[in-house]
Amino acid sequence: MKTIRADVAIVGTGAGGGTAAEILAQHGLRVVLVEEGPLRTAADFDMRESTAYPQLYQESAARKTLDKAITILQGRAVGGSTTVNWTSSFRTPPETLAYWSERLGVKACSAAEMAPWFELMERRLHIAPWNVPPNENNAVLAAGARQLGIETGVVPRNVNGCRNLGYCGMGCPVNAKQSMLVTTIPAAIKHGAILLHSTHAERFDHDGSSVTALVCRDASDAQITVKARHYILAAGAIGSPAVLLRSGVRDRGGHTGARTFLHPVVLSAAIMPQPVEGFAGAPQSVYSDHFLHLDRIDGPIGFKLEVPPIHPVLAASTLTGFGEQSASLMSQLPNVQVLIALLRDGFHDGSPGGTVRLQDDGTPVLDYPLTPYIWEGARRALMAMANIQFAAGASSVLPLHEDAQPYGSLAQAFSAIRGLRMEPLRTRIVSAHVMGGCAMSEDPSQSVVDSFGSHHELRNLSVFDGSIFPTSLGANPQLSIYGFTARNATRLARTLTGK
Repeated sequence: MKTIRADVAIVGTGAGGGTAAEILAQHGLRVVLVEEGPLRTAADFDMRESTAYPQLYQESAARKTLDKAITILQGRAVGGSTTVNWTSSFRTPPETLAYWSERLGVKACSAAEMAPWFELMERRLHIAPWNVPPNENNAVLAAGARQLGIETGVVPRNVNGCRNLGYCGMGCPVNAKQSMLVTTIPAAIKHGAILLHSTHAERFDHDGSSVTALVCRDASDAQITVKARHYILAAGAIGSPAVLLRSGVRDRGGHTGARTFLHPVVLSAAIMPQPVEGFAGAPQSVYSDHFLHLDRIDGPIGFKLEVPPIHPVLAASTLTGFGEQSASLMSQLPNVQVLIALLRDGFHDGSPGGTVRLQDDGTPVLDYPLTPYIWEGARRALMAMANIQFAAGASSVLPLHEDAQPYGSLAQAFSAIRGLRMEPLRTRIVSAHVMGGCAMSEDPSQSVVDSFGSHHELRNLSVFDGSIFPTSLGANPQLSIYGFTARNATRLARTLTGK
């Protein structure tokens, strides 16, 4: 058994862990980072799905909810999901922050209070709108929305020297993506941080009031014990609750793992008369928030429209149909265009979210019931996307549903969508955004951590990742995690150093 001593032990190297490591190490604190995934670098990123998914993703990019109805894309490597995400970097929507403050007891989280921290991380990670013409896949969203009078925007991206290759989801082969892998983690190591990769954080030892050790297992199953003054969980909104559950950590209201939220995503595929080649060029560069703002935040579920890349394995495993239908669709892949709608969950009684549970072997699984409230929004989203695709000139549109087929007109598509049975495993649902499970609030009976990520029961434990968000966001979460972690880690550094 090996024992490592540090000032701060951090579980996870994604947006939360990587940001915290740099800030704490810069303050002169001895930091140990524990990452269950491998260390892979640009030399390993060959832009092949067959390489990337097994090496860089949880469960080889096939992680699913308990009922198998939702596929969840999450990173599992040094840098976490920041190594494999599509670079979209939005601030937390002001209406979301206001809801947390006014309804859920989160303090110091207004748009004005958070702005300096978002600005700090935008500068650090070169986040700015992508001022390059969109690829055709994204241009279809812009063109169709323009025909219908729907406003769109340019996606801010965390890139520096981007070559516009379009293979962000397989790791950036030119180190242009400003992930934690190439920014904060190397900076933390230069300040003395230690990185343990391919190392599984098994549990915390604790006495009910403080953590006494972090028990890990390396790739050879040898035990490594990390003893620190302070411990940070940044293993993601499935991983962080799982560590607490395996450790037997209690919270006053029993909320660990509860109210875990996704942006459930529904998809619409179109065949365009012109080549789209959605496998090339920046994967996400155009978006629309039009349907987020039609109703109050706690009214009918709103959704954000974006565009995913269309790589062969991702397409074949996501598009619906079997046999001849599937082969026909895949044979037209260069002309396939796809829109996605990210449903903003967690602001209504009909959207209570899911629960992270432990399986018999101690690994986590997310139970995520899909309610009538969500299904109603999914139907509206499929209709909105079909409308935009036909407005952009689509030859046919296929809502991704097992009972759907390509439709040659908007009237046919609308009629079919109205009649689709919106059920798990019939409607294709995916997500890459997991939030909640360790919700923050000043009310310990309703949350796991306070507004700055400090655990309510264990005085030397903090949670710095998307699991602290008490709802989903309505925007891609990486910049929100960066901003909140920068604020919370800076506060923690001052406490630990007295400076």
